[in-house]
Amino acid sequence: MGTAVAAVLVVAAGLATARYGSGAVADALGDALYAALVTLLVGLAVPRWSTPARAALAVGLCWAVELAQLTGAPAAAADAWPPVRYLLGTTFVATDLLWYAVGVLLATWGTVLVSRVGGARRVAITRG
Repeated sequence: MGTAVAAVLVVAAGLATARYGSGAVADALGDALYAALVTLLVGLAVPRWSTPARAALAVGLCWAVELAQLTGAPAAAADAWPPVRYLLGTTFVATDLLWYAVGVLLATWGTVLVSRVGGARRVAITRG
């Protein structure tokens, strides 16, 4: 449940960034938020995988989408149906690869932190 709520918040932040942000900072933040969302979705899809494996899959998916932009297929798909632009992007930018890694690392760190705090809380309640 917490992961789904976090995903909704990340989507809201990403849409706000796309709507109200501009320039390099907004681009980097949008990339990191995209990767954070992918990380959360991977966590929902394969919750039993180890944290490093989920993070690696999330980075791999983000990088695959970015590299697919070199083919022009995502741009063509966005021309056919504009909302797909949010999912696939349209133009390859090498620095996006870095920001995806940053987003995955931050989201992974956040989920580990929340998990540890939640686990410590459950132990305290059980003992109390």
